[in-house]
Amino acid sequence: MNKLRETLKEQAYQKAKGHRKRLKEKFLSEGAERFTDEDLLELILMFGIPYKDTRLIARNLLNAYKTIDGVIDAPIEELVQFKGLKEKAILPLKVAKEVARRYLRAKALKSVCLRAPQEVYDYLRYEMKNLKKEVLKAIFLDASSKVISIETLFEGTITETAVYPRELFLKAFNLGAVSIILVHNHPSGKLEPSLHDLNLTEKLMLAGLLLQVKVLDHIIIADSGYFSMAEQGIIEKLEEKVRSILK
Repeated sequence: MNKLRETLKEQAYQKAKGHRKRLKEKFLSEGAERFTDEDLLELILMFGIPYKDTRLIARNLLNAYKTIDGVIDAPIEELVQFKGLKEKAILPLKVAKEVARRYLRAKALKSVCLRAPQEVYDYLRYEMKNLKKEVLKAIFLDASSKVISIETLFEGTITETAVYPRELFLKAFNLGAVSIILVHNHPSGKLEPSLHDLNLTEKLMLAGLLLQVKVLDHIIIADSGYFSMAEQGIIEKLEEKVRSILK
């Protein structure tokens, strides 16, 4: 009985080994574009689970979290509840997340210019859309709209009383920035700006006008996409309002 069990175990191992080899060769020869989310997740899990079939685990994770980013963003304490997953097996998922975050940030900092809301969303959505609390970031730009730095200003419930203009504009002066794009997330999933969001934007635009550092946009990121106050004409209206205050 023990010999039969060992034989079956060895056969399963050899079968899985052959499948893994073919999957890796396919990735190298055909590229990632041909891979589904399930294929990619299966491949990532292979690095943490050396002797088991990871296809079923990948499928179960996607059934639970719907998307590959949902899986990667899931807390470790939730992931270890899945059969076949232990902390060591989860490690490649968390490494992949951090590599992606650093890659996108580095790419943004090397960008010639970064002003279109879609470009901002593409660079920051992976880092921000699945966060459990609100985070406000500022993208500092030079005179040619090149990104100088991306800084986290605040974490928590964002209101006009929680974010201090002096901190934002002191950073802008120290970096030599001439314009700023504000970005924050809505963990609730709602894209439309709240009254607090609008009040904060108006307050920072007024300070920016006085200090000659222009607030170009305030972008909200959620699971379903982004909302750009500039694209929706809100920034233009707020600029008219703050200019009238200073007359």
